[in-house]
Amino acid sequence: MSGTSSNLCISSKKVEGTNVYNPNGDKLGSIEDVMIDKRSGHVRYAALEFGGFLGMGTDRYPLPWSMLTYDTNLDGYVVPIAKAQLDNAPHYPQGEYPAYSDDYGRKVNDYYGVL
Repeated sequence: MSGTSSNLCISSKKVEGTNVYNPNGDKLGSIEDVMIDKRSGHVRYAALEFGGFLGMGTDRYPLPWSMLTYDTNLDGYVVPIAKAQLDNAPHYPQGEYPAYSDDYGRKVNDYYGVL
């Protein structure tokens, strides 16, 4: 099976750095990290690197993985949000990580209206 391409799995290294767009095709940022649930093994969040200038002063915005859709034409992920919606979204500074507890997960999911 080596050397073949699959739509079923992708390495986290290939996800990290992938651009994220809104439905209008405006670039919001890129994926800096993926957060995996230790118990289920499912990807829960993609940490969107957003803001700042030339990678400095950027914050991380956890987006529920279920919100991301891969668009082959853009070679990136599309999320149904506008840049302005990120203004009040849960986020954290580069180099810091929140405690991804059930409470924090509910806060993120509630903000984006994800069950």
